[in-house]
This record gives sequence, structure tokens and C-alpha cells, in this order.
Amino acid sequence: MKAITIRISDSMREEMKAFKDINWSKEIRESIEKRLKQEKMKNACEIQDKLRNKASGKWSGVAEIRKWRERRR
Repeated sequence: MKAITIRISDSMREEMKAFKDINWSKEIRESIEKRLKQEKMKNACEIQDKLRNKASGKWSGVAEIRKWRERRR
């Protein structure tokens, strides 16, 4: 596991010391993980939007399902 260093104000550090039962490393790690997940989802949505815009507007999910159902008969 890699270590990173962050800088916080002296006043914030003093406030953090008042809550000794909180694992601040864990809190920061979880916050970073949450942000990474948000950014990945945002990126996936952008890719999906680009693909949707490239597709012709003529495709219909309902029509496609009906076509395949008819082929089964």
C-alpha cells in the first residue's frame, strides 16, 4: 500500500485531535474511494451518451423484441 501526504490547517488538525476515536486515515481513504467511484460513473455515462448519439434513431427496443419473439414461433 502506498502512502500519500496531505496538508491541512493547524486549526483543522487541532479539531481532529479532539475526536481520537475516529480513524482519520480510513475516513480519508473512504472519501477518495467514493470520489473515484463517482468519477468512474461520470465517465461511463459520458461514453454511453456518445455511443447513444452515434446510433441511428431508428432502432426500437420494442420492435427488436417482437422480431425475435416472432422468429421463435
